[in-house]
Amino acid sequence: MLTMPLMDRAAAPGAHLIDGKAFAAGLVAEVAADAADMVATHGVRPGLAVVLVGDDPASAIYVRSKIRKTEAAGMASFAHRLPASASQQDVLALIESLNRDPAVHGILVQLPLPRQIDVTAVLDAIDPSKDVDGFHIVNAGKLASGRVDGMVPCTPLGCLMLLKAELGSLAGLHAVVIGCSNIVGKPMARLLLREKCTVVLTHLKTRDVAAETRRADIVVVAAGSPGLVRRDWIKPGATVIDVGINRVQTAEGPKIVGDVAFDEVSTIAGRITPVPGGIGPMTIACLLRNTVEAARERIGRTPHPAG
Repeated sequence: MLTMPLMDRAAAPGAHLIDGKAFAAGLVAEVAADAADMVATHGVRPGLAVVLVGDDPASAIYVRSKIRKTEAAGMASFAHRLPASASQQDVLALIESLNRDPAVHGILVQLPLPRQIDVTAVLDAIDPSKDVDGFHIVNAGKLASGRVDGMVPCTPLGCLMLLKAELGSLAGLHAVVIGCSNIVGKPMARLLLREKCTVVLTHLKTRDVAAETRRADIVVVAAGSPGLVRRDWIKPGATVIDVGINRVQTAEGPKIVGDVAFDEVSTIAGRITPVPGGIGPMTIACLLRNTVEAARERIGRTPHPAG
């Protein structure tokens, strides 16, 4: 179990930065060691296939980063690029071939997909045991029912790892999740429930979200709204996990900011993740972790429970 080093400097009086970058580096080192052991003892190198459809610049950057980090961890990387004009059948045929390929232990389809492709059909076509994004309905169902034997989406898994490393047992804590997407919000709430938190999942129709967060020991924000959470939303000493990644224009030029008004909230929170350097590095680290766990299952070794 990795332990979480607090950064030496406080974000502000009373608040410590949660160093997701350092934690992710430790997790990747563990993943790399596990991958090397599989090669040495079983002759199996964990393999991740990434499917990119179209030429979205941001998606291309994400894919290159994932490929580079996969290879750096001593794992096999398989990049498959299809044109923006690719049909749904083209994508499904590729996924079927990857499902059958014994060298591929994890499959990731980079989102978003072109409009002519049904995202749900594509995600459901992935073998659940290779679904390292954790989006397949089988894995979502396992998580919803409290089981620990399915793949868990990478971003909420990274959030949970940081929370447990910082706080130890989460049992009995009051947690509020802002945002109810299938990618972050819903699985995050289910992971927190599995840890015996009392959980409130908020969304666009929630009345007075701030009233909910003021009661929370843990606030996880994944709303896609720059600076949404302000100082007066937070209980003194609470732990704040900011999943937001928003590009905004400032007088100094473009800047990446989170969903939390960091300068304000860091004066009252007990612990807080920065943006960048908080959850972002954990997402890719957990992707690599999920790929190794999928490989462990394929060779008959018991996977480690998520979180």
